[in-house]
Amino acid sequence: MAIPLTLAISEYEHVRDLVTGTVKPDAIDLKTMTLPVEDIFRRFLREGEWDAAEMSMGMYAAMRARDDTSLGAIPVFPSRMFRQSAVYVRADSPVRSPQALAGRRVGLPQWSQTTMIYVRGWLSDDLGIGLRGIHWIQAGVDSPGQREPVPIRVPDGVELTPVADRSLSQLLLAGEIDALISSHPPAAARDGRIVRLIEDGPAYEADYHARTGLFPIMHLVCVRDAVLRRSPDLAPALLAAFEAAKAGALRRLTDVNTSRLPVPWLAELIGRHRDEFFAGGPYWPYGLAANRRTLETFLRWCHEQGVCARRLSAEELFPPALHGS
Repeated sequence: MAIPLTLAISEYEHVRDLVTGTVKPDAIDLKTMTLPVEDIFRRFLREGEWDAAEMSMGMYAAMRARDDTSLGAIPVFPSRMFRQSAVYVRADSPVRSPQALAGRRVGLPQWSQTTMIYVRGWLSDDLGIGLRGIHWIQAGVDSPGQREPVPIRVPDGVELTPVADRSLSQLLLAGEIDALISSHPPAAARDGRIVRLIEDGPAYEADYHARTGLFPIMHLVCVRDAVLRRSPDLAPALLAAFEAAKAGALRRLTDVNTSRLPVPWLAELIGRHRDEFFAGGPYWPYGLAANRRTLETFLRWCHEQGVCARRLSAEELFPPALHGS
């Protein structure tokens, strides 16, 4: 008898075959819903909807480090983004390089947000700008009042000042902070008043990957622990289905007979990225083994930055049946 499972996930080309039913997981009666990630996170965590859902890496790691085992996860990573491009300054700012952030006031919307964890880890490990080398200001990017979604303990000696009545964009434009970090461009980037600190983000990020081997994981897929315990075969079957959906997407996108996306030379671009980022191996790899370096580095940063109450191992994120994936 098939296991009923509800899943909420964003609209990705590499999961489309699973959402449409073209790929059917073995022994799972899957019903899916596509929504923006912010809605998914809120409704899955706070309102208890769905059996499985896309989830923030930072949120999930923080929960596991508090020994909250209400969720498990499978090593499927639908969203991965380099985040050096997530740092913004005023167009007339004297801050012209990442190294110049040392000693500055830098805004962020949430200390525990996955993007912020990766940016702070890059600044610390790669540029030598530790957590105590910046005065951090916490507020919403374009609207005031944003708060932390999970409990955190900022390390001793780190300055983190919440601002409730103004946004980071307002503070930056007024000269009260020197830079801000945001997953999406601030509204004032549309008229050029706020710009990216690193002008050629792809070149900088490609060099970072070449030197470190890190390809940041933003989201993974979580499943309620009660569901996983009732159905031990569910996690491997769901992982296999996501792999099959990704393979179908890559077949479409590398079809040189038809342009599946409005991007010139798409097949050639994917081929170049396969060589550059994946060493000719699986494209956009799922599983623990192929992603161990990124996962272990991220978990170290989570602990160093106070997002995780203890240092997690990569294995602690996933059921034992998937440790060999």
